[in-house]
Amino acid sequence: MGMRGPGPLAITRFLQPCLLLLLHQGAAHGYSLIEGLVSHRYAEEPVDSGAVYRYLREMEFHGLVVSQWDTEGAAGPARRIYRITPEGDRILALWMSDLRETGGLVQRLLADYVRHMEKGDDEHHSG
Repeated sequence: MGMRGPGPLAITRFLQPCLLLLLHQGAAHGYSLIEGLVSHRYAEEPVDSGAVYRYLREMEFHGLVVSQWDTEGAAGPARRIYRITPEGDRILALWMSDLRETGGLVQRLLADYVRHMEKGDDEHHSG
């Protein structure tokens, strides 16, 4: 069984707290959420719009967001507007608590790696 190396998508489900935070800042349609993911640097272009809409449907199914069709907003086709719910707000706060803890663990791992690499002199160390 082979192992895949890490990459920018190694943190699974990270899109959910990003979308919840964007919706916490105000109701939005899917396209503006995709733009927000890029402008806040939560994702790089091209963003997988299918994944964004799957997450939005999943979060709506679980009561974290609600949506309704906006037929009066802009010219063109109707757009589904998403809003965070009180349950979504609660889950966002839990995500932030977990990410703070995870961030601390990541920082400790990175610091340990740097210290280890600085004092090593065998084939597995740089320098």
